[in-house]
Amino acid sequence: MRSVRGRRLDEGAAVRQAPAGAGESNASAGNFQFAPRGILAAPNPGAPRFDPLLRVFTPGGPVPDMPVPDASLVDAHAHLGDAVFDADRAEVLERARAAGVGAVICVGETLAEAERILELAGRHPMLRPCAGLFPTVLDEAQAQATLEFIERHRERLTAIGEVGLDRWKVTQPADLETQERIFRGFVRASLRLDLPLNIHSRSAGRRAIEVLREEGARRVLIHAFDGRASTAGPAVEAGYFFSVPPSIVRSVQKQKLVRRLPLENLLLESDSPVLGPVPDQRNEPANVRISARAIAGIRGLQEAAVLEATSASARRLFRL
Repeated sequence: MRSVRGRRLDEGAAVRQAPAGAGESNASAGNFQFAPRGILAAPNPGAPRFDPLLRVFTPGGPVPDMPVPDASLVDAHAHLGDAVFDADRAEVLERARAAGVGAVICVGETLAEAERILELAGRHPMLRPCAGLFPTVLDEAQAQATLEFIERHRERLTAIGEVGLDRWKVTQPADLETQERIFRGFVRASLRLDLPLNIHSRSAGRRAIEVLREEGARRVLIHAFDGRASTAGPAVEAGYFFSVPPSIVRSVQKQKLVRRLPLENLLLESDSPVLGPVPDQRNEPANVRISARAIAGIRGLQEAAVLEATSASARRLFRL
């Protein structure tokens, strides 16, 4: 399997290993139960079923798609600068547009990628460029260079990201200290430049939220949060947002999170090319509709209500 940003396209397996109960079976889910693989399932054969790819809970199976929104949706976190999209990026964006997506927040993980994303955004206006440094890159010189890049291009950037903390791959105390220093530098830049933060917090959600609150961060998106809803509570109190990837259809942890967090704090993301609905397959922004339908089914809402709420929140956060 081809490596993507140091991760595999099947990294969704890690989602199922998240600390908030992923993998447990038969946990209560209102009128439904969690299946062992993490897909919401009906408690008996005659009850509604949840199609894990595209559909909401229905009495007898799939229902026709609702009308496509008029380019109002926002993919709040995607890596469309990744080389896996070089052969068909325009077609990927056209499929996203056909699904109702009007803006893709395109995050970067290195200084070189930030430069590439700005160039791509010039050719594809649907891409909203960001600049950041992935938290496993423990290079303070590159972090400083990235901060200077953000300062120079502030007017062209939509957000600072992807930045944050990662305790999944970074475990040594000295490295964690370096990681946190770099993170605090980006948080302070977001305040100084009034740019939102697009946050990575793998296995580090509690500490990431603590740092954000200590620094007084205001405009914050925490993408693909892998912690418990109780851990997310202080972030909700601070007005932060959480974006939900299509891998929710196979993640018990994400399903529990969505059930407990306020709808007004949820956004849609693809995290393309990873965290799609099917492991081992390239993900793309059109699949944010899968996230929306999963949220609607879990919360007992119409998809239209989810699309309206998440789009309004995203456009407010990113000032689109």
